[in-house]
Amino acid sequence: MVQTSRVYFVKRVHMLKASSVGRKAKKRDVVIPEPDYRIPIVLLGTAGGFVYQDNLLPAATIGLLGLLLLFQTTRVRFVFDEEALEVKIGKQLEESGENVFVGGKNRWRYSTFVNWELWWPQFPILVYFKETQTKPEGQVHFFPVIFNGKQLYDVMVERAGPSKTSGPK
Repeated sequence: MVQTSRVYFVKRVHMLKASSVGRKAKKRDVVIPEPDYRIPIVLLGTAGGFVYQDNLLPAATIGLLGLLLLFQTTRVRFVFDEEALEVKIGKQLEESGENVFVGGKNRWRYSTFVNWELWWPQFPILVYFKETQTKPEGQVHFFPVIFNGKQLYDVMVERAGPSKTSGPK
């Protein structure tokens, strides 16, 4: 479990200096980007528009996706610690369990990231990253951006290095 005294939202992130055998070492805080409800709200609004036009099949599909993302925004957190990105659940930051698609823990060391991207940087909707920890040839992961996109971008650049093609303009 992450100590609450060491968990900071991105707005309060700073570098800490810790002394280590007569020399100074930099230690990074745990960073958790704030939730962002824009994508679920846009999807639910779009579903409402389809209902208004009596177009119920797309309304139901988009509405269910919007509700799912709304629910996930309230509970899923990306936790960026000193060495890895981890998916946690709830305010208590509980383990998210085994990855249902590829198995293993939902935790990936930054040193294994091959590339990452934020799609549509002006209004980020999807974050992609490829890592070699799960599979030596690389495993791709996609997540909806249910976090503050600017904060997510900034911490990804800091911890995983710059993206090859994306970035807020």
